Amino acid sequence: MAAETAQTLDRGLRILSLVAGSDSRFTINEIAESLGISRTVAYRLIVTLEEHDLLHRDAQGRIGAGFGMMAFRNAYLPELKSRATPALTRLADASGATAHLTIADGDDAVALVVVEPSRSDMHVAYRVGARHRLDTGAAGKAILLGRGDVGGVASTSGELQPGAAGLAAPVRGVPGLEASVGIVSLHDIDASTVEPLVLEAARAVAKALA
Repeated sequence: MAAETAQTLDRGLRILSLVAGSDSRFTINEIAESLGISRTVAYRLIVTLEEHDLLHRDAQGRIGAGFGMMAFRNAYLPELKSRATPALTRLADASGATAHLTIADGDDAVALVVVEPSRSDMHVAYRVGARHRLDTGAAGKAILLGRGDVGGVASTSGELQPGAAGLAAPVRGVPGLEASVGIVSLHDIDASTVEPLVLEAARAVAKALA
């Protein structure tokens, strides 16, 4: 019985991971095929997860995330912020610019953690929760680099705020998380100096979140 229960839990968690990791919706057959289980077993698991509002079926019967999954995301955010802040603080102080951790939310990039440098007379005031398209701004473009498994960093100038320059690198190797670490500055960015700092911070954040 214990082994049976553990297998059921494992399958249910794999369904949630499949749905949470995609912008698409799935049919029951697609979920069953992805997990390598029968349609009957998949159906029973899906119905149970629907009862807890973790999954939702639309009018066409396709399955996506339910609102109940927001509770898990919200519960993890303080832990994510706590783990990422030390690396961002080091980056902000070393670069003299505002550092941030930005995550993907659908087609948008959202600033989740922002740290201002402790020794700087002038720096960009970047608001936690600031949102912009993934294809605009260094933070979003770095996330897209991560999606394409492309190395390096993304840099932009004046795309989000006139006079502000940005440089960011994707956070790699953290399952279920699409994110970037970067800086935004009112001054021109010396890429030869700042790029290694940003890459190291992105690695440090990934290690802290793994």
